[in-house]
Amino acid sequence: MEDGAGRRPTIRDVAAAAGVSKSLVSLLYAGGSVGPERRERILAAADRLGFRPNLTARALSSADGGFTGVLVADLHNSVFAEVVDAARAELARHGRSALLTSAMMPDPSGVPRLDERALAVFHDLRPRSILVVGSIPDLAALTEIIAGTPLVIASAIGEHVPVAATVRSDDAAGIRLAVEHLLKRGHRRIAHVGGRGGVVAERRLETYLDVMREHGLEPRVASGDFTERAGYTATRELLETDGQGRPTGIVAVNDLAAVGALAAAAAEGTAMAVTGYDDSQVARLPQIGLTSVDPRNAEIGAAAAGCVIDVESGAAPRRPETLIAPRLVVRTSTPSPR
Repeated sequence: MEDGAGRRPTIRDVAAAAGVSKSLVSLLYAGGSVGPERRERILAAADRLGFRPNLTARALSSADGGFTGVLVADLHNSVFAEVVDAARAELARHGRSALLTSAMMPDPSGVPRLDERALAVFHDLRPRSILVVGSIPDLAALTEIIAGTPLVIASAIGEHVPVAATVRSDDAAGIRLAVEHLLKRGHRRIAHVGGRGGVVAERRLETYLDVMREHGLEPRVASGDFTERAGYTATRELLETDGQGRPTGIVAVNDLAAVGALAAAAAEGTAMAVTGYDDSQVARLPQIGLTSVDPRNAEIGAAAAGCVIDVESGAAPRRPETLIAPRLVVRTSTPSPR
């Protein structure tokens, strides 16, 4: 907002309105430690005046840009949006600014790839730290581009790269919930659709195999990634088996693959119990009613933001990896076998 003379409000104006010193306002927007009562006064005054710090000017004139960079693996994924919203809210509560962009872009054939040019510009703005949300296939290349900037990862696994902290769903606990739910419903021929698409998919597959073997059951896997198309194709492969060999239940790697599995079963006229993972907006649609593992995205986002604040303050995160306990949301997609 501008005043009557067309002048944008400054840090000095915010300080006067909040009844504090200019240096204290500067300290807050630089990410320093300010008491909660004075922080609220400063933020409230800035909001009334419409004050916004000039991140570009700060980046050019100081050691860092005074903001947290947020890189999202897939802007179309509503699950990641929930994580980002919670993280940004927590950062804002502590007076931190965040700047968001996608880490990936489709190549001419439609395959997602690292957007190196955008990331280089992003890094030139000198974020104090970077929060990566979701699995980025070429994480090693990303760390080369943003070399020297502390990295926190949410809803993914960062292997073989320098990561300050990771916050994610406990995938092993989540898949175990899904398999054991189908077992309690009376299913014994339970297949897994997944295994491709990165470390998360591999970990979920490993847990499925472990739980099936613990119960003395033969596992069956149809390879697929996190897409609806892969779920459909993999399930059609499973349904090619006749008679007693057909699975009656499927544990899918995520909700999109589960929706593909449901579509394939419907196309075959076959009753099939299917579970997903993410408890996404699609899972909650009444016409789908997908039983799904809720990773508790809001908790993941808030905890990841807490790690960011620790890193930016020069403190070591409380734990290098935080696993958030998931829960199973049971809906209509998992009936007992006929």
